[in-house]
Amino acid sequence: MSVRRGDRSHRRATWASGLLTLLALAACGSADTRASARLLPWSPASAAASPSSSPVRKVAPSPTPVHRPAPSRSPVAVPAGRYAFPVTPASATSFGHSHHDYPATDIFAPCGATFRAPTSGRILGASHVDAWIPSVNAGATRGGLSVTLLGDDGVRYYGSHLRSVAIGAGARVVAGQALGQVGNTGSARGIACHVHFGISPLCGGTTDWYNRRGLVYPWPYLESWRSGGRLSPVAAVAAYQARHGCPSGPTVDP
Repeated sequence: MSVRRGDRSHRRATWASGLLTLLALAACGSADTRASARLLPWSPASAAASPSSSPVRKVAPSPTPVHRPAPSRSPVAVPAGRYAFPVTPASATSFGHSHHDYPATDIFAPCGATFRAPTSGRILGASHVDAWIPSVNAGATRGGLSVTLLGDDGVRYYGSHLRSVAIGAGARVVAGQALGQVGNTGSARGIACHVHFGISPLCGGTTDWYNRRGLVYPWPYLESWRSGGRLSPVAAVAAYQARHGCPSGPTVDP
């Protein structure tokens, strides 16, 4: 009896020891499985091998932001309008604040003095021949040799009674560029050399001589330009045209 009882005790101890060993191995296996699930990347093969484990989702890295400079909002620099006194040397000139019958300014200067572009623009017309006939005294030819300039400011400028003209229609000129020489052609024959200077809206370009010769008094602008100023006739010319438009014929001194 004692032998059989001892055998039973021995078998129980052996069985218990084996059971504990199995439990320990199972616990270790579970821990290793969990560690593997955490450390190994997910793949279809790993998912099939361990269907109960949740797949590890791969998150794409955030793209590196590309720096794009904002568009510049700085205003574009626009140079201020430049004007030049139309006769050189300016110190040898004289002019008044009045003119017979219509607004214009006669700039008296030595014969042969340089007549210049008062501003940058395009030559609308240039007369190289003195076609004035005293007995006819046609208004269109009274200016003799003359130049008509459309400034970049939209104002039409006119200089006449010139001795010579050094420019042609269509030419592009800049402020201060020589256009001819002061003289006394046309209806100024026999009197002191001067430039008849007129300011007006574009109107007919070169066909409306009665407007081209002057609709706005130039002397305030001439005084400014002679002292290096930039007084512009744009507002005055626009105001005139808003009130009167473009006259269709001479109103005085036809």
